[in-house]
Amino acid sequence: MRSLFLLALVGIMIFSSCTKVPVTGRRQVNLLPESALISTSLTSYQEFLKDNKPIRSGRDYDMVKRVGGKIAAAANDYLRQHKQLKRVKNFKWEFNLVGEDAANAWAMPGGKVVVYKGILPITKDETGLAVVLGHEVAHAIARHGNERVSQQMGLTLGGIGLSVAASNKPQETQDIINAAYGLGTSAGVLLPFSRKHESEADKMGLIFMAMAGYNPREAAAFWTRMNQKGGANVPELLSTHPSHGTRIKDINDFLPTALQYYKGK
Repeated sequence: MRSLFLLALVGIMIFSSCTKVPVTGRRQVNLLPESALISTSLTSYQEFLKDNKPIRSGRDYDMVKRVGGKIAAAANDYLRQHKQLKRVKNFKWEFNLVGEDAANAWAMPGGKVVVYKGILPITKDETGLAVVLGHEVAHAIARHGNERVSQQMGLTLGGIGLSVAASNKPQETQDIINAAYGLGTSAGVLLPFSRKHESEADKMGLIFMAMAGYNPREAAAFWTRMNQKGGANVPELLSTHPSHGTRIKDINDFLPTALQYYKGK
C-alpha cells in the first residue's frame, strides 16, 4: 500500500511539473523550481563575469546589446501572444560580450546570456548574431537547462532538492550547473545540450529572429560556417549536436513556418 502511495505521489509530482515547450509543443518535465534554479545559477554567472571581464564599449558591444534586446523583446511578444508569458516571469534579460577567442555562447536561467568574441567572425553581421542569440534565448525559455540539471542531479546527487544540494554540497551543485550550461567550454556553441534540445532551440530561434526583423533564411549559412570552423565531423550518434546535414535540413524544413513571422518577406 505504501509503495502504491509513493508511486501515486511521484506521478502527481511529475504531472504537476509537466509543461509544454513554446513553438514545438513538446511536453517536458522540470522537477526543479525555475525560480530556485535562477537564484542558484546566478552565482555561477556572476563568478564567470568576475573571471572574464565583459567588454563595455565599442562596436561589437553595441551590436550584442542591440541584437539581444530585439531578440528578447520578440521572444516576449511571442510568449504574450500565446499566453505563455509566465515562462519568463522572473527573467531579467542581460546580454554580455566577453573577450574570449572561443566560438561559443550560452544562456543561463533568468535570461543571462554571454557571447564570446571568438564567435563574431563566424556570425559576420547582425543577422548572423541574431541566429546565435535567438538560439540561446530559446534554450533559456524552453528550460532545457532545467531538464539537464534535473537529470544530472538525479545521477550525481541522488535526486535531492536543489536548495538542499546548494546548502549541503555547494561545489558539486555549482559544477553541475556549470556543466549543464556550458560555462568554460570552448568546443563551440551549446556543447552540453542534447540533439533534441538543439533542434528545438533552432526552431524557436528562427521564429524569434524573424519576429525581431532578421531574415531567418540566413540561419543555414551561419551553421554552415560554424560547421566549417569545427573541423572533422563527429558521427551524429556520438554527438550532442545534430549532424550538419540534419541541422540544415531541419532548418530548411521549418523555414516556411518561421517566414510567416518575418515582415521583410
